[in-house]
Amino acid sequence: MQFMVLTRRRTESFNDADYTPERLESEAEGVRRLFMASTVRQIWNRGDMGGACLLMEAETEEEVRSVLNALPLFKSGMQETASIVPLRPYRGFGPRQ
Repeated sequence: MQFMVLTRRRTESFNDADYTPERLESEAEGVRRLFMASTVRQIWNRGDMGGACLLMEAETEEEVRSVLNALPLFKSGMQETASIVPLRPYRGFGPRQ
């Protein structure tokens, strides 16, 4: 099953200087591993605030949360999940009745 996930930086508790190049690279490496495992299908940086929008593949929402919570910025409390939406196939591309 696919899920659309919005994450956000916890800027109320951390400032820009806390998001060091080393921390960001560690997070990026974790996401690259998830991409190579086909767990993350696509990812974008958010344009409205710090964070990301991910298209993820998982069996359950709990699995999505578990995978994200293992990433370095999530573990440190610097990033959090804002929204997880389960996706279904669009019926408009199927055969007409």
